[in-house]
Amino acid sequence: MSKILMNDKNPRKNRKKIWGIVIASVACLMALFYIVISRSGHWLVVDDKFDHVKWAVILDGQTANLERNDFVADLVQQGKVDSVVILGRRVYRDRSNVDFYAEDFMRLGKFDPATIFLVRHDDPSTLSEACTIIPWLKKHKADTVLIVTAAPATRRAKRIFETLSGDKPVYLTADIAYNRQYNADAWIFNRESRKNWIREWFAYANSFYDLFGVYPLSEKDSTFFSKIRSIAEEEKDEPIINLLDLQAKTVAEDKPAQDSGKQAETAKAKADTAKADSLP
Repeated sequence: MSKILMNDKNPRKNRKKIWGIVIASVACLMALFYIVISRSGHWLVVDDKFDHVKWAVILDGQTANLERNDFVADLVQQGKVDSVVILGRRVYRDRSNVDFYAEDFMRLGKFDPATIFLVRHDDPSTLSEACTIIPWLKKHKADTVLIVTAAPATRRAKRIFETLSGDKPVYLTADIAYNRQYNADAWIFNRESRKNWIREWFAYANSFYDLFGVYPLSEKDSTFFSKIRSIAEEEKDEPIINLLDLQAKTVAEDKPAQDSGKQAETAKAKADTAKADSLP
């Protein structure tokens, strides 16, 4: 009879163990799910604190609101950034995104055109943009550079630039606090945020494959077809003509000539009148 009781107890103990394992597994999965939901959105964002940097690089890919322009223009006005490099892909035969970006940027404040540099390129990715700009930054002895891109792309962009640059320059990234397309706190509840979350995690994982075995670039590495110049340098070669100012200047120059002509006509009329009055 004791053997029967022992046989009855063993299955119960096994079922308790199984249920314990199931409950523990579910608890672990729930904890993991909570961590993924609450923290994974923030893991993509690297927000470095800084007081001053000499260079800020605005990568292509701004929305129609040009939020990266606003962010960097505010830093320049605060004295936290000295020079700005703006990148833009070619979108028409002879027009690039950077033409539109630069035009908007210069309207945001009274900036020195010699400190705003334009990079026209056909680079399809952040990796290609890094290969274009890094040799130029090294040539200009850049020490610390602020990379301005979308918030969820900051970790990936920073890793790409650091890997391809080696020890220098030092790269910083910032959360530009533009949450319309990405909200790290509630990314799962917003369609655009979910798209960005999925895309950036896959892009970040793919960057490890892209950067496997690469060597840091040097200032001797060619930037190929990209010609990087300041707005001031471009204006010397192709001076910008303001049609409104030109029209106002033309009117101002024509006005004295018209006034002198009217004065001559008036004097002639007076002379004719005086001559007529003198006749008998």
